[in-house]
Amino acid sequence: MSHRIPAKITGVAAYVPPKVMTNQDFEKILDTNDQWIRERTGIRERHIAEKGVASSHLAVEAGKLLLEQTKTDPNEIDLIVIASVTPDMFFPATACLVQDRLGAKKAWGFDLSAACSGFAYALTVGAQFVGAGTHRKVMVIGSDKMSAILDYADRATCVLFGDGAGAVLLEAAGDSDGILDFHHDVDGSGGMCLYMPGGGSLNPSTHETVDKNMHVVHQDGPQVFKYAVRRMAEVACHLLERNGFSSRDLKLVVPHQANLRIIRAMQERLGVDDSKVMVNIDRYGNTTAGTIPLGLRDALEQGRLRNGDLILLVAVGAGYTTGGVLMRWAY
Repeated sequence: MSHRIPAKITGVAAYVPPKVMTNQDFEKILDTNDQWIRERTGIRERHIAEKGVASSHLAVEAGKLLLEQTKTDPNEIDLIVIASVTPDMFFPATACLVQDRLGAKKAWGFDLSAACSGFAYALTVGAQFVGAGTHRKVMVIGSDKMSAILDYADRATCVLFGDGAGAVLLEAAGDSDGILDFHHDVDGSGGMCLYMPGGGSLNPSTHETVDKNMHVVHQDGPQVFKYAVRRMAEVACHLLERNGFSSRDLKLVVPHQANLRIIRAMQERLGVDDSKVMVNIDRYGNTTAGTIPLGLRDALEQGRLRNGDLILLVAVGAGYTTGGVLMRWAY
């Protein structure tokens, strides 16, 4: 990309459902224990939405907090982009449900599916509308209720995920830098390493698909791990080099929170210390499209984001999808 995107994040908010599921809770239903989970994932607890609470509800709560925090009238929102792999239903789009409940009567919107890279993709898409001068305020939300598509008898996957949502407001950057660059790619050859086979047009929902456990997450953990470590580091280095920076210039990396071992391996390859990496997987698990905005919210609350800081967002997800966004923080 030869030009910078004249958009910046002007607000960050996040929401997780109140119910907490700890590793000790898993000990009661699975052949596992707290030490095993923490050593392999870095997770000690995650938030789980109650029955009847869907991704749209999580997104609306995050959206409400964002509007309140930024003192934005819902009618000022021009566009709502929702990143999710757990929409309430095939149609209407979750963005339609969120638009209605937020009262954003002048906004249009759509959903975007890129799994764990979803928020990075949606952020870039939203920035293009601001950059084109056609939209003043774009709301980007990553929201997933992963507990709805987990097999709680599969200890290798069910302990990894939690539910949550995060939202940001995008506006023109003005005199500040804001979003500098992005890099996204896909490697569809890895699609069958992390997927849910049932429920789509290939395998419509039937008694047979339910009996065959086709409506839950299926993952080849070792393959996903290797790909994520390699591509997250490669994309991070690529974005820095393309813009004339090195890892020494970074103030904070906000990586997708899939597994603490993936984060630390990426960190080692990038050559940055713990103070420059946002980690909150221990409290939320993998909330898929929600992890990066949750990380931004927590980093703000911890005083780790200051105007002028060079910030990198990076993720790898099912598909495989990869997403990276480089920005100067200009809140």
